[in-house]
This record gives sequence, C-alpha cells and structure tokens, in this order.
Amino acid sequence: MKKLLVLALVLILPFMAFAQGGGETADDDTFRIALIIENTIDDKGWCQSMHDGITQAIAEMPDMKIEYSYNEKMLPVDAGSIARQYVAEGYDLIIAHGAQYKNLILEIAEEYPDVSFAFGTSSEIGPANVFTYMPESEETGYINGIIAGTVTRDDIVGLVGPVDSGDAARYNRGYVLGVQSVNPDAKILVAHTGSFSDYVKSSEVATSQLGNGADVLTGSSQQAIGALRATAESPTAMWVGQDLAQLTTAEGQAKCIAASAYNYAAVVKELVAKITAGTLGGECIPMNFANGGFVFDYNPALKAEWVTPELEAEVQTAIDSFIADPDGTLANWADVDYSTL
Repeated sequence: MKKLLVLALVLILPFMAFAQGGGETADDDTFRIALIIENTIDDKGWCQSMHDGITQAIAEMPDMKIEYSYNEKMLPVDAGSIARQYVAEGYDLIIAHGAQYKNLILEIAEEYPDVSFAFGTSSEIGPANVFTYMPESEETGYINGIIAGTVTRDDIVGLVGPVDSGDAARYNRGYVLGVQSVNPDAKILVAHTGSFSDYVKSSEVATSQLGNGADVLTGSSQQAIGALRATAESPTAMWVGQDLAQLTTAEGQAKCIAASAYNYAAVVKELVAKITAGTLGGECIPMNFANGGFVFDYNPALKAEWVTPELEAEVQTAIDSFIADPDGTLANWADVDYSTL
C-alpha cells in the first residue's frame, strides 16, 4: 500500500502531474523522499527505524519543504515497478531499505542517472547516483553484551540473529565481545533464523536457547520480536534490545532492560544535504555513536532492579570510547569466531 506524508511547511498539497521518465522534479521547491521496505513501518524493528528516522529528519529540517512517500511489504521482485513510479513522479531520493534490494537499485540507477538512490546496509561504494549506509553496529552489540554479561545469573546468554552478514553480523560479534569483556567465562549461544522477518522461527530459536539455560537474550532486525516474545514467556529470562521501540511493547516493558537503536535521521539529513549540494551518490555513510547514528536508553521500569551504578558507568565508558575513537575501538569485531564459544 502506498502512503504519502507531506511535512515541513506543507499542510496540504494537491495532486499534480509529475514529470515523466527522468527524475525531473515538479515545478516547485519540494524535496521528495520515497521509501521502499519489505515489512511495515510499525514492525518495532528494522523498517520502523528507517521510517521514524525519515520523519524525525524532516521535523529537524523545518526550512525545507519535504514530501515523503512509502511502500510497505515490497519484495525485491515486486519493488521495481514501484521504484520506477517514484522516478516518474519526480522523487529526488529513493531509499530501498535492505541489502536485498541492492541488485534492483543498481539496475534502476543505471537507467536514471539524474535520480539519487540509496540502499543499506552496505559498506560498498556504489555508482555516482547511489548512496549506501552502514551501521557500525558492533558498537550497539558491545553495549548490550556488557549488560548481558553482567546481569546473567547462570553465565549463559543467547543471541538470535537473522543472517550472518552485514550489520547483523557486526552486531552479533560486538555482542560477543561485550559479554567477554565483563564475563569471559560466560557461555554464548549463537543461532541464525536465516530470515529478517520470520517471527515464528525466531521464537523457536529463542525457546531452544532458553531451554539450554540462557537467561539473557538479544537479537536484531524485525525477526527479533519473536525471540523477545518467547523471552517474555520465561519467568526469569531477560532481554537486551536492538531497537528502542522494543521498550514500548508489553513484552519489552516487562523484559527489556535496555535497548540501542539506529538513528537514521542522521543518515537522511546527510543524504538530503549532499543531494541538494549536487552530490547524487558514490558514497557510503557510516552510522555510529560519534555521528549521532546510534541512540541508547534504559527501561525506566527495570533500571533500578537490573542496572547498578557500576554497570551504568561501564556502559557509559564504552560509549565515550566509541565517540572518541569511532574507527579503532572495536576494530577486531570481524575476528570473532563462533566455533570457539
């Protein structure tokens, strides 16, 4: 379903005829952003974080007239026609949020060199009209690992990942390093569902890890909601989250000690600034604590019980180190070998 939001200095814009077939914007000064996602804007995970980032970025650029449209539940095989429709309607920036859209975006970008496209997560440098973005999520994984490794009672923690690639791989390995930094004797159970959105499989994997003694779990992408729900059914197990939206769910309020999240507003604002200045792509935009690409918070209902002053200080020290040296603090994240855990 195609949705349309018109924000920032525009209350209502009538429908108008957009230029066809070449990315020429309509005859006004509106900057148009389109988002294509495989899940929904309220999935409490991957897709919602980008949607929320776009709306936040628009709110933080009040001097610009920005029109925002999105399409949900778009598999790559179906997204091509939608992307071309956005081109025909004069959109300035088309974001396909997921590495699964890479080939589609590269193909369409070649057809329309005057339109800017973006996809992620990826650290690749694309063509002159394609941006990529890469969360350096070993940082958020490390923070959650510190918490999990500290609060575990039985020295067994679990990790339910989607796939072992991209930012998910970075998060998982950062989590392992964080656990080991405070509890080198802890056993870390790692498994992947093979899907970014399979809630059922995620729940099954989490249930297995809980059955094997894990008392603190984590997971990334929208599939992690299934693992969080399984954790909520345990009388003793807790959760550390990779999206702040998890703190607001019923399960998260009861079980999620703390959560990190991607702040895509930082990426979107940089994309808009570069495009309006004439750079249409050819760059990868990193996300980390240093550039505001990550945010972190505790669950106010659980903090007093689970987060000691010493643990809070440990977490803050790690965040400060990431801000001071974003390129070097966890340079060894890729060396983590699950077979040795």
